[in-house]
Amino acid sequence: MKTTLINILLRILFYPLPEISISGKEEKVFHDLFETSSKKADKLIEYNLAVPKYKFLYYLTKSRLVVLHGSNQKEIHTFEPRRQTLYNGEIVEAIFATKDPLWPIFYAILDKAKIVGNIRNGSVSTNGHRSFHFYSLTKPTLINSPWTSGMIYLFPHDSFTKISKGAVQFNEWISERPITPIAKIEIEPSDFYFIERVVSHRSDESLIKSWLLYKLRSLLFKKNT
Repeated sequence: MKTTLINILLRILFYPLPEISISGKEEKVFHDLFETSSKKADKLIEYNLAVPKYKFLYYLTKSRLVVLHGSNQKEIHTFEPRRQTLYNGEIVEAIFATKDPLWPIFYAILDKAKIVGNIRNGSVSTNGHRSFHFYSLTKPTLINSPWTSGMIYLFPHDSFTKISKGAVQFNEWISERPITPIAKIEIEPSDFYFIERVVSHRSDESLIKSWLLYKLRSLLFKKNT
């Protein structure tokens, strides 16, 4: 009952991950593409399929036991742990990743050099159920043309630990040791399913206010574009 009520609340406030189904034909194509690319020296997945990339990433997290990391930098060969903040405010020395197929795309295409103030975003769920998303930047960031191309790096699942616990969980995974990617795929702003649902907030407003107003702001933004 509690999980059901929380899911209803998340659906009211945020947007759900789109329904994703993969046909047998798509599964074979995805499998062959990953196997071929992971054996290349540069590990680059040359994606020329008509199917959205997030669907391919979803397949990889479910069947290939990988986690995903989005970055503006396209030539990272080894990732080193660095000082970062977890969903709960705790400071750690770690590498971040996720099993959500859409959340890392946001980090891959958001030009960090264009960020003014803070950013607010997340992929949250209840006990492994369908995830819900929210994405908010400050107005100065949004008018600063913040989108760019980037890269999604694939890491082995067993090198990471999921750290979010409780009734509502962020899809955050961390590794506290250096990691070498097993593959990578280039990402463009057009690959981000929620690109038209990124809204703006004031840097000094409370996080709760950003959550409560997120969906309303996204609807107003869409109406005015």
